[in-house]
Amino acid sequence: MAELAPSGQSNEFKLGFAGDTFNTAWYLARIAPDIDVNYLTAVGDDAISRDMRTFMRDSQISDCHVQVIKGKTVGLYLIHLQDGERSFSYWRDSSAARQLAADPVALVQAIQEADLIYYSGITLAILDPMARDMLFDALDNARALGKTVAFDTNLRPRLWANPEEMKSTIMLAAGRSDIVLPSHEDEAAWFGDVDPIATLERYTKTGARHVVVKNSAEAVVYQYGKERGEVAVDPAHDVVDTTAAGDSFNAGVLSEIIRHDDMAKGIRLGCRLAGQVVRHKGALVPIDPEVGAEEG
Repeated sequence: MAELAPSGQSNEFKLGFAGDTFNTAWYLARIAPDIDVNYLTAVGDDAISRDMRTFMRDSQISDCHVQVIKGKTVGLYLIHLQDGERSFSYWRDSSAARQLAADPVALVQAIQEADLIYYSGITLAILDPMARDMLFDALDNARALGKTVAFDTNLRPRLWANPEEMKSTIMLAAGRSDIVLPSHEDEAAWFGDVDPIATLERYTKTGARHVVVKNSAEAVVYQYGKERGEVAVDPAHDVVDTTAAGDSFNAGVLSEIIRHDDMAKGIRLGCRLAGQVVRHKGALVPIDPEVGAEEG
């Protein structure tokens, strides 16, 4: 989506491109240049859509699976900040991304060319029920071929017809995923989980083999196959904007699963990366090039 982020001057905003799954792709490309990152979406045929695709390519993210929908454009969101916490205003009803699953042949091809497919609750929220089913079928087929599917629940009730539709669809998606990446605060609010372990166990019961539960500044709990553990989180200093903290964390986790099959190492990397991201305004920010270096 196009992003309007506060520039630091009163009532002035900076235009950029961001969005939950794209943020993860962008940070993954930054910290793991040895991994080929592709992005599947749909854009319009206008100038801002062309600018978005150029930005993807300049960010070392392939746009070969980006579909162009004539007469459409991209979604837009505006970030509001208060004491480092963010809220959003959206303009996305006519976004071309709502048609990302409209071409079943293109959808299957994109997914089957990947080793790991990552999507989110927002991906599901913007699709109509038929398109969701097409996406689910494509993911089921990919898993049958040995692909890995990762899913961030990213609960956004404003994007759904009602909370029950959101919760039921999220649970269906989790059961179709190998890796689930929820945030306990949101899960507690909508599923009533009393603690992060309750969140972890609810998702493992769907059949997800690996679950990582983010919990703000508290320890991250995880299940990786039969291994269960937790990783302490170092306090973040000088927090300016928490936008993309979870998205960048996910990039760290996924990079180490892909490269080293090491969940705990990925969580530590994700925490270091998110700790840098929250010290800047906006979703996509400069990071220390050493953040993804091997741990000593």
